[in-house]
Amino acid sequence: MATKLYVGGLPYTTTDDGLKTAFAAAGNVTSASVIMDKMTGRSKGFGFVEMATEEEANKAVEMFNGNEIEGRKVRVDIARPMTERPPRRSGGGGGGFNRRSGGGNSGYGTF
Repeated sequence: MATKLYVGGLPYTTTDDGLKTAFAAAGNVTSASVIMDKMTGRSKGFGFVEMATEEEANKAVEMFNGNEIEGRKVRVDIARPMTERPPRRSGGGGGGFNRRSGGGNSGYGTF
């Protein structure tokens, strides 16, 4: 059964193919993807590699975790399954427009 790895600390220039080529040294790579920012189209600096077997995945962790890929030290771990997260809230936090605290002429002295 295939085992998915998390790869963090990737250079922003790393491509899917580059990631796959690097991890092929540890065994049969079934897939490799660098996560891209939807807004900018730039790499987010991490990705996932799927190795064909658990043994190859463990070998890849041993080979690459803490070592350099394209000049940057990377972190490689067995990927954890995604957990349910509450939906993100949109909008501002707190105050409204033209909101005042206190009353009347606060801050102004009387003459």
